[in-house]
Amino acid sequence: MKGSGIQWKGSQNLMASLQMVLFRAVTFGLNAFTLRHLSRELLGVVNVRLTLLYSTVLFLAREAFRRACLSGSTKRNWTKTINLLWLTVPLGVFWSVFLGLVWLHLLEVPDPSVVPHYQAGVVAFGLSAVIELLGEPFWVLAQAHLFVRLKVIAESLSVVSKCVLTVVLVILYPQWGLHIFSLAQLLYTSVLVMCYIIYFGMFLGSPEATKKSFPVTRMKALLPKVVEDETFLNWKEARLTWSFFKQSFLKQILTEGERYVMTFLNVLNFGDQGVYDIVNNLGSLVARFIFLPIEESFYVFFAKVLERGKNVKDQKQDDIAMAANVLELLLKLVLLIGLTITVFGYAFSQLALDIYGGSMLSSGTGPNLLRCYSLYVLFLAINGVTECFTFALMCKEEVDRYNFVMLALSFTFLCISYFLTHWHGSVGFILANCFNMGIRIAHSTHYIYDYFKESTYRPLTGLLPSPVLILVYVISGVITVFSEVFFCCDKGWMARLIHISIGAVCFAATIITMFCTETKLVHFVRSQFLSRYMKKGT
Repeated sequence: MKGSGIQWKGSQNLMASLQMVLFRAVTFGLNAFTLRHLSRELLGVVNVRLTLLYSTVLFLAREAFRRACLSGSTKRNWTKTINLLWLTVPLGVFWSVFLGLVWLHLLEVPDPSVVPHYQAGVVAFGLSAVIELLGEPFWVLAQAHLFVRLKVIAESLSVVSKCVLTVVLVILYPQWGLHIFSLAQLLYTSVLVMCYIIYFGMFLGSPEATKKSFPVTRMKALLPKVVEDETFLNWKEARLTWSFFKQSFLKQILTEGERYVMTFLNVLNFGDQGVYDIVNNLGSLVARFIFLPIEESFYVFFAKVLERGKNVKDQKQDDIAMAANVLELLLKLVLLIGLTITVFGYAFSQLALDIYGGSMLSSGTGPNLLRCYSLYVLFLAINGVTECFTFALMCKEEVDRYNFVMLALSFTFLCISYFLTHWHGSVGFILANCFNMGIRIAHSTHYIYDYFKESTYRPLTGLLPSPVLILVYVISGVITVFSEVFFCCDKGWMARLIHISIGAVCFAATIITMFCTETKLVHFVRSQFLSRYMKKGT
């Protein structure tokens, strides 16, 4: 029974993941359509300026409460926890008003003839943050009790609703400007909150809730409530919330550093901000869908195989051998994925942007941004695996020291971003990110080298691909660059198809060379990934 329960839970998570991918594919297509009907400046104001207002309000109002209320066991006095969570609403109102005034009166206001209705947009995005906070008690309850599918469906429906309304309004009323995105944002948060309210309205008091001994039995219990002879709040949770809240300012600045630099220092105009944000989101798809699952899976693997805080001599030698072998092959895998994206991304960036967003993205700074991002993906790939191993082995003192280094590095990144954008425009942000990742890779590889230096294992050799494969990469890169010059992207679709065909031949040659020269890696991929996929299928 236990095994079947675990299998059922796994199938539920798999279905939730598939639903999320499906909804993301739909929104990706809708966004691609919308981009062809909007100006860069409008996208810059929406995706950077107004979205930053919305995310900042939410972060300051709820992040600390979420972390505090999701800490510890689900067996607690939920009445007091719910009371605490409702404090996010007045906090959200305060931050919305305060930051809204900053956005309206202290920051540069876009030209009304290019981006109309800016003031209404600020009000709408601030209001949408407050509406979303109304669902905070429902969200925390769902997260604490692992309602995975509810979260996926609620977020997917709200995003699709937002995209559909945006497309409809862009087609019918393009002159509305920011009113389009204001209404879409309000719809997004309203649908999100309503999904949670409707679900809990049906779930609470049902036989399923009774069977699970759910701590809340009726909807009225999810409202603030004063209990006689008891304090209104759990003061331990409140103090914990305050501790997290003091960290929120710094963390938000570091998380959204690029957008704050753009917004407050005016290093880019609104048009360049819009293009940068789109390219950044496109480029990060690789990191989210390929590298992040690899990092998360193998972090767990390394943490289980090796004991944290022990040096290589104190570990079981069989475990050391296995961990070193996996780390070497994992580094080789992500390196080759990153190199492939860097080499072929350079010659196909303009074509990809033209297909996705039309001339608005494929002209100007867009192609150079995506080319640089293709290089940044290589840094992301290597850093993800090296830090995954490092974090799995570091003791508490080493983690604390590393956090201090990261803090200093983050401020350095913001300063470098400011100066590089003055010299190289929006490309400067990606170059600053490459520098940031390079320093982190150097730190992690130094840790790995020191860890294994007293053993016979050298997993960092995984960062050295076959010379023959490197030669094929170089030849493929040169051929595809010349192909782009002669056939892409203003010479018609026949020329584009020739360019794509040349790229496909070079890509096939690269893969064949990879199979011939990296046989150990091919076996690793088959055993670790393909066999796991086959097991899921059965």
